[in-house]
Amino acid sequence: MPRYRITIEYEGTPFVGWQRQAHGLSIQGLLEDAIGKFAHVSVGVRGAGRTDAGVHALGQVAHFDLEKEWAPSRVRDAMNFHLRPHPIGVVSCEKVAEAFDARFSAIKRHYKYRLLTRRAPPILDRNRVWWTMQDLDAGAMHEAAQSLIGKHDFTTFRAAQCQAASPVKTLDVFEVSRDGDEIACTVSARSFLHHQVRSIVGSLKLVGEGKWTREDLAMALAARNREACGPVAPASGLYLVAVDYPKDDVSLSGYPPSPSPGVPDA
Repeated sequence: MPRYRITIEYEGTPFVGWQRQAHGLSIQGLLEDAIGKFAHVSVGVRGAGRTDAGVHALGQVAHFDLEKEWAPSRVRDAMNFHLRPHPIGVVSCEKVAEAFDARFSAIKRHYKYRLLTRRAPPILDRNRVWWTMQDLDAGAMHEAAQSLIGKHDFTTFRAAQCQAASPVKTLDVFEVSRDGDEIACTVSARSFLHHQVRSIVGSLKLVGEGKWTREDLAMALAARNREACGPVAPASGLYLVAVDYPKDDVSLSGYPPSPSPGVPDA
């Protein structure tokens, strides 16, 4: 059976999250429904990450199998037609090797968290940033975040309902930068715990406010205790930006990929 990889972007506000659920609209469910409407088959779509309700994506990746072979550009366009008017778009589609798995073949995931620091509320970016009227020290936040780089037990920054087998993860990148009123946290790792990024950002906000120091953040990590974590940042500011794969796992077979404008090659 032909296997297809798609790259998807979505605005997560109206959804219960990535995963199909009994009640409410999910990204996975709508993608599966869209495929069924043009291919007339029932398929399962596997995503690279199960984003929570309200989390957005610029480069979510998923795969699925079809009974007959379609040109990737037709798959992309047909899915986008049936996804209307929901804020989900299939940016690109390509045929991949049967061994490719959107979740298990991934070697790195990249997230961004956006904070807006100004007195006026966000209008165009409503539900797309974490708005705080208090200014934050982005430099202090960046410096503190470096204490989290590397392999650690991240129990402090792990949701109680996290299903990961181990709290030990390796954080490759955590950069905090400012552009005008906006502060961006850029994070990369092979995999993450449930709520790990949002938990860390919430604690870093305390550093930016001057309530915590780098040492306080390091002590919270060392505590390996959820109660040592700061407030969890809201879902609205979090974006799954891109997912990396070995080149062999995404080798094309017979068709060129459909164009993928503006998606980071991270």
